[in-house]
Amino acid sequence: MKRRSCAFTGHRPEKFPWKDDETDSQCIALKAVLIAQIAELAGSGVTDFLSGMARGVDTWTALAVLALRDKNPKIKLRCILPDTTQANQWSDSEQETYHQILKQADSIVYVSRESHRNSMMDRNRFMADHADVLLAVCSNIDERRGGTAATVRYAKKVGKKIILLDPITLSVTYS
Repeated sequence: MKRRSCAFTGHRPEKFPWKDDETDSQCIALKAVLIAQIAELAGSGVTDFLSGMARGVDTWTALAVLALRDKNPKIKLRCILPDTTQANQWSDSEQETYHQILKQADSIVYVSRESHRNSMMDRNRFMADHADVLLAVCSNIDERRGGTAATVRYAKKVGKKIILLDPITLSVTYS
């Protein structure tokens, strides 16, 4: 049986109205919808989940996959990192979470060993290229700047199935 895969993309905390406050009711609601979407994907046969391990959505989805993996050992978390320095400038607590997730991951891929101007974009394209579906948490995919919108555009260009989750309305659309 062919393994089916899903990559995640989404905003960093500063792009959300609640910023870093994960106790905010909107953040809690978003995380609940993410868990439900991941569980639904797993129920439909998706076994490999690819996280770019950035702050915010990437981290939340990685943690959700790990929680679901406890109930379904067929699920695998694949951490796709832009380079070895991704978390170096993060807060101590963010780095601790990052390293705890990496310790539990089923695999880790470094798209590049050294940081360079296009590290993040290369990581995002790698994930889109290696996934059957992209789950994107994005409030405005038409914006010209930003990694999430660029990843959605690239995934569309290469013909991937895309699930869009609006972080404010929590509406889900499929394309």
